[in-house]
Amino acid sequence: MQLTPEQQAEIDDLRRQSASTLRVTRPSLEEILYIPVPVLDHGFIRVIDYMGDDAAVVQAARVSYGRGTKKVQDDAGLINYLMRHRHTTPFEMCEIKYHVKLPIFVARQWIRHRTANVNEYSARYSILDKEYYIPAPGQLAAQSSANRQGRGAVLEGEEAARVLDILKGDAERTYGHYEEMLNQDSGGSVLDDGRSGLARELARMNLTLNTYTQWYWKIDLHNLLHFLSLRADPHAQYEIRAYADAMMDLLRRWVPLTAAAFEDYRMGGAALSAKALDVVRRRLRGEDVRQADSGMSAREWRELMAVLGLE
Repeated sequence: MQLTPEQQAEIDDLRRQSASTLRVTRPSLEEILYIPVPVLDHGFIRVIDYMGDDAAVVQAARVSYGRGTKKVQDDAGLINYLMRHRHTTPFEMCEIKYHVKLPIFVARQWIRHRTANVNEYSARYSILDKEYYIPAPGQLAAQSSANRQGRGAVLEGEEAARVLDILKGDAERTYGHYEEMLNQDSGGSVLDDGRSGLARELARMNLTLNTYTQWYWKIDLHNLLHFLSLRADPHAQYEIRAYADAMMDLLRRWVPLTAAAFEDYRMGGAALSAKALDVVRRRLRGEDVRQADSGMSAREWRELMAVLGLE
C-alpha cells in the first residue's frame, strides 16, 4: 500500500491538530488515529473517530455517574460476566468509525452486515483509482471439493502463472476500456480529441470486482464484535479475514478488557447444543457414547469431536 504525497500530507495535518476535551480518550488508539494499517496489496483500514472505552461499558451496565470502578479487575469481571451471559446492550454504548479501502468483491461480502452506517466512494461522481487486488501466490487456491465456500490445494507452476496472468490481464484491459469510455488518460486528464466521454455511472459497469473501492464505516461495539466473530474466524474468506484481523488489533488498543473477554468467550469458546451437552455429560460419567446413539447428525458429531479435540 502506497499513499500519495497529498494523502500523507492530509494525515500529517490531522495528527498535528490537538484539542482539549473532557471526553474519554484511549492513548493506545490515539497513537495510530488516522494512520492507515495496510491490508492486502493496496488496501488499508484506519480509525477516524471513536466514542467510549471499557469504562463506558461498565458505566452503562451499572447506570452510574462514575466511569467504572477503582479496580481494573472489578471492571474486567463485570465485562466478562456481560460477555459470558450475552448481556449485549452495554457494549452498544461505544462506537467507532473506520475508513476502509478494499476490493469491491470484499465490500459486497462485508455489506451483508447491515448494522453499521456506511458511505462509499461514488464512481458516479469520481473516477476509481487504477488499483486492483491480485492474490499472493499462497492464496491462489483451487475450489475445495468438500466445502462449497472454501478453498482447496494451492495452485502451483504453470497453472498458477496462467491464473495470475488472467487476473492481471482482465483488470488491466477493463480499466483501459474504462479510461477510454471516460475519454481520459490514466492521470485523470481529459483527452483532446473532441469527444465528451461516456457518463461515469455507465463507464464503471464493466470493471472487475477486484478493483478497489473505499468507504467510511461506523458501528457500535456490540455489532462490531458480531462482525468479528464471523469474519475473524478461520473459516472466513481470507481477504475479508485480513481486514478483520487488523480490526482485532485495533480493538485491543481501544477496549482491551472487552477484547480479552471477547477472545475468551466468543473466539476461543464454543456453544453446545442440548444434545452435544448431553454427550459431554455422559462421557464424563464414563459412558462410551457413539454418534449412532447420540441423537446427533454425522456432521454435528464431527463438529463436536473437533471442539473437544477428539477427532
